[in-house]
Amino acid sequence: MIKKLLIALVVLIGTSAAAAARDTYSHDVSVLPQAAQTILAKHFKAKVSFVKIDKDFGRVSEYEVILTNGAEISFDRDGNWKNVEVGDNATIPSAFIPSLIAEYVKANMSGKKIVGIEKKRSGYDVELSNGVDIKFDKNGQFVRYDD
Repeated sequence: MIKKLLIALVVLIGTSAAAAARDTYSHDVSVLPQAAQTILAKHFKAKVSFVKIDKDFGRVSEYEVILTNGAEISFDRDGNWKNVEVGDNATIPSAFIPSLIAEYVKANMSGKKIVGIEKKRSGYDVELSNGVDIKFDKNGQFVRYDD
């Protein structure tokens, strides 16, 4: 009897956790934290196509935004940007690129545009329009080219 009750309880908790962890989608920018809304309004002209709200254990872990021009921006739960990607014909707004990274790319990869940047604890991963990936430390200093 106790064994059946424990199994039923585990199934109930598992089902509840799975339902609460379900990602949600919206076309409304107001579901984003205010900081993310400000970044989008200030740096991107395209409208929000949709917002995916990633949840872990019922708590928002990340917001993924796709704009009508195809740009993708990821934000943490507080609205701080984590990752920005644009198409090969576009350029990431300069506000997202630390000056040392911009200078390095201009000096060493002349004519190439930054089409992706990801902010990590250890630094930045940058993708160029020619497909080259470059790693920089958190101060914007070149670390290495990446595969």
